[in-house]
Amino acid sequence: MIIDMPDTTTNKVSKRLDHLRDEGGAVALGRVLTLVVVAAEADVEGAVDAANEASHEHPCRVVVVAPLDGVGTTGRVDAQIRVGGDAGASEVVVLRCTEPLLAHPDTLVMPLLLPDAPIVVWWPADGPVDPAAAPLGAMAQRRITDTTTSDEPVAMLARLAESFDSGDTDLAWARVTLWRGLIAAALDQPPYAAVTSARVEGQTDHTSLDLLAAWLGLKLKCPATVVRTGGSDAITRVVLERKDGPIVLDRPDGRIVTISQPGKPDRHMALPIRALSEALIEELRRLDPDEVYGQVLQRGLARVETVEAGS
Repeated sequence: MIIDMPDTTTNKVSKRLDHLRDEGGAVALGRVLTLVVVAAEADVEGAVDAANEASHEHPCRVVVVAPLDGVGTTGRVDAQIRVGGDAGASEVVVLRCTEPLLAHPDTLVMPLLLPDAPIVVWWPADGPVDPAAAPLGAMAQRRITDTTTSDEPVAMLARLAESFDSGDTDLAWARVTLWRGLIAAALDQPPYAAVTSARVEGQTDHTSLDLLAAWLGLKLKCPATVVRTGGSDAITRVVLERKDGPIVLDRPDGRIVTISQPGKPDRHMALPIRALSEALIEELRRLDPDEVYGQVLQRGLARVETVEAGS
């Protein structure tokens, strides 16, 4: 069910949600967090779809803040409430606001926050340089950015490293979780030789390459290199050099990874590129600070060497 509330206030929206709950039996007590999404109009529906998918594992109230264009400069809020089949396992409130109200989004969403529930803020695109200093970020336990959607992904990742605060994370980090698991499993096999260097290859502007290489260099205490290739999707290849021969994880098609190790038959495993909703679900699984991400961002990233394919 979708309910439109043009030219309203968030207090009225909150009362309408209470009325819907009393009338239809929707129980807010089952919500484990409030997910606040700060999105441009073009990103609203994609973000809501991903949040709805994530809500099946993490029931939540989703509050989307987006600009309201073509209305003038006066303070105005056009709200939309989505419940039932239009909201997954969550309650979705979309707030389209004029510029004066967007300057104070924290006071705007305050009446809609679930009591005694953690707050997570997600910027699907164009996240702030310093998420923890942003008005909404300052009130959240977790702050999620997505550098892969930025116009300058690698530069944005570097800026996030400079401003990192406990509770920050990025969806590019969630997209390497399965790679990290496969690499750890491959290294947990005899002869347990030390890795002398690591190389991560893949899509030119995909920041998951940088984060995976930074993690490898930090944890394996070896030089790490990112090789950027055109015409590829996400991470395509990881090579771990050892004295007895390299361990190679190759995923040229974005679906199946082939793991090659000296003296062992090749293994093939499904490793599809993670969808947006899967990356979001991954990050919502933990509401405590991700200390490993912080170490990778602040200590590992600066050590990574970057080269273009063929150079």
